[in-house]
Amino acid sequence: MQPNSVVFTPILIVSILFFCWSLYRRLGLVALGRPGGGGVEILRGVRELLLYAFAQKRVVSRPFGVNHLVIFWSFVILFAANIDFMLAGAFPSLGLERLPPFLARPFLGLCDLASLATLGAVIVALVRRTTAPPYPGGKSLEAYAILILIALHMLGFFGVNGAAIALERQPAAPFMPVSSLLAVGLDTLAPEEIEILGLAAWWTHAAALLLFITVLIPYSKHLHIVTAMVNCFLRHPGPSVPAAEAFAEGNTFGAGEVTRLSRRDLLDTFACAKCGRCQEVCPAAATGKPLNPRRVVEDIRLNLLANGALLKRGGVATVPLVGGDGEGSVADDAVWSCTSCGACREACPVFVEHLPKLVGMRRHLVEMEAKFPEELLNLFENVEGRSNPWGIAPTERTKWTSHLDVKPFEAGKTEYLLYVGCAGSFDSRSRQVTVALAQILDRAGVSWGILGKDEKCCGDSLRRLGNEYVFDRMARENVALFRERGVTRVITQCPHCFTTLRNDYRQYGAELEVIPHAEFLQGLIAEGRLPLEGGFAGLGTVVFHDSCYLGRHNGVYGAPREVIRRVTGAPPAELERNREKSFCCGAGGGRMWMEERSGSRINHNRIDEALRVSPDTICVSCPYCMTMLEDGLKDRQAGQTRVRDIAEVVAEGLRKEAT
Repeated sequence: MQPNSVVFTPILIVSILFFCWSLYRRLGLVALGRPGGGGVEILRGVRELLLYAFAQKRVVSRPFGVNHLVIFWSFVILFAANIDFMLAGAFPSLGLERLPPFLARPFLGLCDLASLATLGAVIVALVRRTTAPPYPGGKSLEAYAILILIALHMLGFFGVNGAAIALERQPAAPFMPVSSLLAVGLDTLAPEEIEILGLAAWWTHAAALLLFITVLIPYSKHLHIVTAMVNCFLRHPGPSVPAAEAFAEGNTFGAGEVTRLSRRDLLDTFACAKCGRCQEVCPAAATGKPLNPRRVVEDIRLNLLANGALLKRGGVATVPLVGGDGEGSVADDAVWSCTSCGACREACPVFVEHLPKLVGMRRHLVEMEAKFPEELLNLFENVEGRSNPWGIAPTERTKWTSHLDVKPFEAGKTEYLLYVGCAGSFDSRSRQVTVALAQILDRAGVSWGILGKDEKCCGDSLRRLGNEYVFDRMARENVALFRERGVTRVITQCPHCFTTLRNDYRQYGAELEVIPHAEFLQGLIAEGRLPLEGGFAGLGTVVFHDSCYLGRHNGVYGAPREVIRRVTGAPPAELERNREKSFCCGAGGGRMWMEERSGSRINHNRIDEALRVSPDTICVSCPYCMTMLEDGLKDRQAGQTRVRDIAEVVAEGLRKEAT
């Protein structure tokens, strides 16, 4: 039943060489990307590898992920058995039989059970792929080929060992229940027939294994077996912060071709397992926009494969990365549909980063081609000219203080800078939140001040929309202003300001302690500086909507809920999609300043979900969310429901306690 090693050995050698050459040829294209990404902490990387690659924490966060975990760990167990299989085929004197029986036999029994588990998991996967594919188009030939080949590999294993047991050549038979059961069915055959069947099973097993090595791993999504582990090891657990650019004459900006993406970006395209989880949670995809995050990653990979050889030789790409038609090119409309909510990043089991790629493409369109949606022209001009999206005179920034005694920030005298932000200064509805927050700070005896007319926009929308040049200028001016005024501790009421000052400005040397108002209010309440008894019922039924930039991007989930609980005496009700699975309001990534011209409105999707809970009050912690949800309530004619920022909730609770 053992094949002729003279025949198998050259096949094995050619297969291994072809595998190595294919990996070098494909993964070598990653080197075309730009270096960067910083160093890697080895211990942290190992932890992430064990937790997310081997324990598959994100994979099993959904029920069907357990099926994938079974296949993965079965293959881990069978890896040594497959190495033994290939070596024994080339060198018959080698094999597990040379190991002590107390090691070899239990191990073969474990392989027998692992093969059965894999076969069962493959059958489940085939049924699911056929009846309920993970995404439209999920019934691909590639996916079926992978599953069928895995099944043939397992059946070959059982055939080889079942025949060996029937011929009494497998001493580990008592440890191999599945192969032994098959052997019982072979007892009616003559030894010569069993020998032929065993040899056929051996070659089936070998063919499936070699096809995996030569075709499926290097040339299908199964390459993620290798690259996903690297991705997990290199994972950056912090918020997604776009890379800074060096502005000098002759430089190219943005990502107009794959060589302008980072090496990590290109590695992502090979790590993607096409599971479809990103597109399932994407608010743009869910509301019929042209953006599909899975397809974006796939198109970058196809572009790299189409242009890679030419680019390596110093040639010019023939397939455009942005704005072309067909596979390998990302449509302009898809690039502009992203709300930068981070849901795709949160859902991806192997930590593919979608947002940096889209921001890079936006930069190319804005800075190299001046090609962007028409409504953004006013935004760019307003922020560049008057440092706010509305284009209102900077002297109007302090209009909200007309009935308050607000002091300017003074270095050495004032502890906290209240960074009001553009919405809190100029938007009539958000000004109410600013006033409420100011009154709370005074009530708690906090030492705080403002920059007044000298405050500038943080530049969040500019950066996420790709106008890095103006953002870069504003960030440098803001950091210089903070240093000049001696600002070290900052309170923000807008999560977009919060994440920009805390995370993005670090690239410019800013050393700030930035605290979102949700956490600051929670701290004041916990310290007893705000007299709240927890019995305020004026809000009715309360639900809380998580801001993407406070929650997913910065991990702040508990603070706003605790604030609401301390005011009302009960935790808020939860929307179906909450915390890290929250659904975007539709305003992030600069979409606050753009119209939704395709599909349904994202804020309608969220409001419809909220209204199913029949709330009296929807609490928010972001001015963008407030605007979008209030607009959604008006469109749905749900005037009985109000939107309140958590600062307003605290202020109302304090007023109730005072009466």
